[in-house]
Amino acid sequence: MTDPTGAEVRRLRTGVPPARTRRPAARDELRAAAVALRGEGCSVGDIAARLGVAKSTAYLWVRHLPLDPDEEVAARRRARARAMNDDRWATHRATRDAAQAEVHSRMREMVGRLADREVLLLGAALYWCEGTKSKPWRRHDHVQFVNTDAGLLRLFLRFLAACGVERDVPTYRVSIHESADAAAAQRWWAETLDLPPDRFRRPSIKRHQPTTRHNTGESYHGCLVVDVPRSRELYWKIEGVVAALTGEIT
Repeated sequence: MTDPTGAEVRRLRTGVPPARTRRPAARDELRAAAVALRGEGCSVGDIAARLGVAKSTAYLWVRHLPLDPDEEVAARRRARARAMNDDRWATHRATRDAAQAEVHSRMREMVGRLADREVLLLGAALYWCEGTKSKPWRRHDHVQFVNTDAGLLRLFLRFLAACGVERDVPTYRVSIHESADAAAAQRWWAETLDLPPDRFRRPSIKRHQPTTRHNTGESYHGCLVVDVPRSRELYWKIEGVVAALTGEIT
């Protein structure tokens, strides 16, 4: 008898259910166990820990089963989980923060009190990193410094004083998102940096984008713009200091 052709084989097998080719996998049992644990109210993390699988795997198995339809109960559960996590890391954070404070203290002692020459060098370098600069295609020899960090702004103001520019000479402007309190931010900057309130200009308001911003809340005070009038020569001095600094780096 000759071997049947492919067409004959297909004809003979028509209507015959295929034989099982895969034995039940161990993960099938784990998946069933995960579903059962979810039904008992276990979180994805608990399920992963009990079954010895990754959290991502446990999530894929039970994502179609919400933990709790009651949002209030779910919120309490999440808060409890956060509190447990905070307790778990409290000792580590305390040790880390103490070590950080010790390093900061040592570095403050090493730096010591800055002389005017050091302030001049630091201020010029700071401005060249953060300040407005003239471009080959747009000549703008004017000193304008913008930053959100009060410490850096305090250093820049000291640099201006070392150059003979006192705090009542520049104008100041707050640049802040529309969701924040611009008037409160202006008062905060004036008090924090000891700036004359009458030298502030109208704030610049930026459109609020809550999905992309993290700088919100009471600690958010926007940016402070420091604008020095008639500062062409001061800008040239900064250029000269920076050129001298970079020329010394080989």
